[in-house]
Amino acid sequence: MEKPAFIEKQYLGREFIPITIRLVMAMFCFAAYFFTDIEEKNNDLLVIVGFAIIIISIIMGFLLHFRTRVQNKSIMLDGLWTTRLVKIDLNSIIKVEKGEYSRYLFNNPVYNLHTKGTIRFYTSGKESIHLTDRDGLVYIIGSQHPNEFLRAIQAEMKK
Repeated sequence: MEKPAFIEKQYLGREFIPITIRLVMAMFCFAAYFFTDIEEKNNDLLVIVGFAIIIISIIMGFLLHFRTRVQNKSIMLDGLWTTRLVKIDLNSIIKVEKGEYSRYLFNNPVYNLHTKGTIRFYTSGKESIHLTDRDGLVYIIGSQHPNEFLRAIQAEMKK
């Protein structure tokens, strides 16, 4: 087995905007705790929820969403526990280009999402690689290192 030309791991909890949202929610819980009366029955629950949000954010920073490998004239994507390995044969790819993942500011992480003739793989970042196969199916693979990913794909296709 030869060494992969490209490997990238994308983690669920490392995107800037969701981290910010979770931290603002935790700060709101702590601020609400601070401004509630001591006699209030559920006042301690706010602190517990605030710390739970922070702990969950830390754990999510280590949860692997999916891993991308370029190896043996194919792209292999494998994800969390129950996801299946997706193998894209580069021999069937006719067009490879770097582009923007989406025009939206907020994008949900997806793995193997089939919509309108495209298959999407995304965790974070703004850029992606668009692959078009012979049947016209478009694979959109989000990447935090799109230039290296594109070079690895082009190098594998030339072999």
